[in-house]
Amino acid sequence: MDGPAGPSPCCLKRDREETNDVAHRLADTRTDTGDCESNCQCDKTQGGVKIKSKRFGRGAVESGLTHECGVFGAIGTGDWPTQVDVSQVICLGLVALQHRGQESAGIVTSEGKNARSFNSHKGMGLINNIFNDEAMKKLKGNLGIGHTRYSTSAASEEVNCQPFVVHTAHGALAVAHNGELVNCSSLRKMVLGRGVGLSTHSDSELITQALCLNPPEGETNGPDWPARINHLMRLAPLSYSLVIMLKDKIYAVRDPYGNRPLCLGKILPLGSSFLMNGCTKNGMDDRAEGWVVSSESCGFLSIGARYVREVLPGEIVEMSRRGIRTVDVVERPPAKQQAFCIFEYVYFARADSMFEGQMVYSARLQCGRMLARESPIDADIVSSVPESGTAAAHGYARQSGIPFMEVLCKNRYVGRTFIQPSTRLRQLGVAKKFGALSENVRGKRIVLIDDSIVRGNTIGPIIKLLRDAGAREVHIRIASPPLKYPCYMGINIPTREELIANKMDACKLAEHVGADSLEYLSVEGLVSAIHYNMKALPSDGVGGHCTACLTGDYPGGLPDGVDW
Repeated sequence: MDGPAGPSPCCLKRDREETNDVAHRLADTRTDTGDCESNCQCDKTQGGVKIKSKRFGRGAVESGLTHECGVFGAIGTGDWPTQVDVSQVICLGLVALQHRGQESAGIVTSEGKNARSFNSHKGMGLINNIFNDEAMKKLKGNLGIGHTRYSTSAASEEVNCQPFVVHTAHGALAVAHNGELVNCSSLRKMVLGRGVGLSTHSDSELITQALCLNPPEGETNGPDWPARINHLMRLAPLSYSLVIMLKDKIYAVRDPYGNRPLCLGKILPLGSSFLMNGCTKNGMDDRAEGWVVSSESCGFLSIGARYVREVLPGEIVEMSRRGIRTVDVVERPPAKQQAFCIFEYVYFARADSMFEGQMVYSARLQCGRMLARESPIDADIVSSVPESGTAAAHGYARQSGIPFMEVLCKNRYVGRTFIQPSTRLRQLGVAKKFGALSENVRGKRIVLIDDSIVRGNTIGPIIKLLRDAGAREVHIRIASPPLKYPCYMGINIPTREELIANKMDACKLAEHVGADSLEYLSVEGLVSAIHYNMKALPSDGVGGHCTACLTGDYPGGLPDGVDW
């Protein structure tokens, strides 16, 4: 059909009902904040959640949808000094995780001999600019951990760069953290009440200091680090993945809900044979030269490592020169399901990473297929906003039978648009970031797929770009549901007032951005797509996903006095 197409009436009704529901829930939970100035640091309420200075006044609030950070660790096995260049392995691993944070990075290594000192280098900026030849020469060691950061709970300053290192009575301790503590305020009060000083507002420093406290059951022959980690996990149930380094060991830790990702890989000698799926035979190989742990598996191949498995929710894995072993598993509260962040699949993770037995690319492809079933449209070509929407666009094209064709050319030397601080600069950033392939666009009815809409600032200029290039129709399809709720577990999702889905339904948003139609994937469709290729479907609390930013259903509910 040649005329413009809008959302189906039933979908439009559903969107309006959801918008009205949001309004009612906001009215029921909003607290009057008085006549404070816009820069006031007092408590405010956002959909029933108190927001304090921890989140106000930091750069991350002003940006768009961003992840918080990535962690990486490596250790050589067998005789030390190891043949594995640990610092180079960690640096390359962090480069593969650069998409998870671009503000700062750090690496801390240990030679496994001196418990009193580690080798450390940290700085602001991108990894390749921080770790030059001179810096790498200082990072000698047989084991080490690294971190790349985008701030969520503290300002973007060098003092907040990770890994954090503290010197205890039993030697040095280094910690790198991915996530954000839900009960940060109460844990901070407890640590300060024990006479421990804190030099930053970072959750990660708080975790580091909390690990220095003796567990309730006490210790007899020196520090019992697994017991201390277990104690921390019971004090703070979510959200975190941690890599903790001692003189000669690394502990890999994932919160009991499994909210943040963490996986293990094995460094094998060059020339070792592997199965086609990139896993070692039977997951084990006695010839391992070392072990790695990472927020994502996407960097393993580039360092000669092979994906073995994920760290289980609540699991504490000990990594030493002898290999790896599980030393403890902290259970979730009764009847609580696993709550792995579903937006790792939608947006945050790199497409070649593995989660829950499937590649992220496959899950995104299936999201596109599901979107085509839920929201079909007559068109000439399917395309994507590169590169985050490309996998879903291919899925939509395969399901619909409409050919895929590129319509946007990306300038890879322009920074990500969410980093720009104002709406005008974001929109100008889009103009610099993309060019239109006019020969593919002219006279065409286009289905343009993107992974998500946050504020709605960037999709409008893209549509205008395509229309200026001669597009006849532009239909927007979003491979995720509307974002309606903020996240308190380490993802920088803006306030509810900034989220465009709380202001406009799909029909009004289409008109606002200049699209002929606009539709989202449903929550049910997203969950179904993620489950499609999972080797084990959710059961008995295993394999569940956090959809809080889409539904407002937070894992374990919203605790009292949550401090943002």
